[in-house]
Amino acid sequence: MDMPVNPVWQQHLFLGGWQTGEGEPLAVTEPATGERLSQVKAATPADVDRAATIARDAQQRWAAVPFDQKAEILRTAAALLKERAGEINGWNTRECGSIGPKAEWELQATYEQAQMAAALPMQPSGQIFPSNLPGKRNYWQRIPLGTVGVIAPWNFPILLSMRSVLPALALGNCVILKPDPKSSVCGGALMAQVLQDAGLPEGVFHVLPGGPEVGQALVEHPLVKMISFTGSTAVGRKIGETCGRMLKKAALELGGNNAQVVLDDADLDAASSCGAWGSFLHQGQICMQTGRHLVHRSVADAYIERLAARAGNLACGDPWQQQVHLGPLINEAQARRVEDILQRSVAMGARIVVGGRRRGNFVDATVIADVTPDMPVFSEEIFGPVAPVMAFDSDDQATDLVNESPYGLAAAIHSGSTERARRIAERIRVGMVHINDQTVNNEFQVPFGGLGSSGNSGRFGGPANLDEFTTSQWVSVLDEGIQYPF
Repeated sequence: MDMPVNPVWQQHLFLGGWQTGEGEPLAVTEPATGERLSQVKAATPADVDRAATIARDAQQRWAAVPFDQKAEILRTAAALLKERAGEINGWNTRECGSIGPKAEWELQATYEQAQMAAALPMQPSGQIFPSNLPGKRNYWQRIPLGTVGVIAPWNFPILLSMRSVLPALALGNCVILKPDPKSSVCGGALMAQVLQDAGLPEGVFHVLPGGPEVGQALVEHPLVKMISFTGSTAVGRKIGETCGRMLKKAALELGGNNAQVVLDDADLDAASSCGAWGSFLHQGQICMQTGRHLVHRSVADAYIERLAARAGNLACGDPWQQQVHLGPLINEAQARRVEDILQRSVAMGARIVVGGRRRGNFVDATVIADVTPDMPVFSEEIFGPVAPVMAFDSDDQATDLVNESPYGLAAAIHSGSTERARRIAERIRVGMVHINDQTVNNEFQVPFGGLGSSGNSGRFGGPANLDEFTTSQWVSVLDEGIQYPF
């Protein structure tokens, strides 16, 4: 079945409304087959300037819209996401290589984000502080930042864009979204249609597909007051440097090399189930992927046996044509990179227990054992369906191995004693720790983010959105002016 293609987004940019763009066509390619599915109009740096100017002029009008009307628009957007699930999930599968259940989960999570965002406009917007001057009133209030730039990745293109776009809009900002070129339809054009059809006023939301030059223009534009970026640590560092120099707010959620720690008293069936999910979901192309399995030496062989059995049962293929557990990696370059990491680690003494085969953009679920810290399969963010297993001898050693990575996004700890696991969790330098669960966790109502090379302590979700997507203003009021002794 062919996916529905809208000629509007093939020839136009969404600059607060569909407008003629000056950029070249950007091909939309299916990673499973290499087939060209469609095209979108690419943006240029000049389009960034156009969008920023339009957004500046629209922002105060949008901020003044009553809170109940903002909430109604966001609730309508949530309903449209569900109403258009077939189209959105289909594009997520074909454009991004998502299997059906992953696409469905992502859309449901985005729906929840929209419902949460709809509640934000009615939240308390400030506080009243006392004054030591009689009759003076001190109001401290949250106000919109202005225009927020959102740069989103291709792996969860809907959720990881809308978790910033929707709360930023709810709190009175305009938003310019730059989706990744590899997900410009499901993570860009379709979201523009949803918000436009939900009744969002013209000029408030913009979608600019394009490459690094468009992202750089967005980050550097003086009318863009905040950047929300999800992506690689290398790019995030550059964005952070630019925003720091410009004194611009930045929320950065970056890469990860997340560890699952399996203690000697763990339930190995549950731990191996969590480990397989954490390493192989969406072909391992998740920042929260379980990239390192640290297992107590006394149970390591039993754990590897269980994990390998689970990996060996996972079917890999085209998720549009077949019912599979693993789809393709996003492109050949990434598939070759995963293959290279495996080959270099095997040359250093690691042992592939199951998997390890690459066919084009497809890589089978792989368990690799006898791993040491100096191997690339341990030290690098793999972003592929690979589960490296390394044995440890004590809780202290496990903690040190987790903290050896410069990344600090997520970790999981499996133990029959939750108190023992909590003590380890308190010593681990990561933004999220999940006890007797896996690393790929997301709940819309809980603040989410990383430490170290995984982020700048920016947080998404729940009450954190109020702080991330607003700034504060102090207004003091005296009914009558006073005389100072000058």
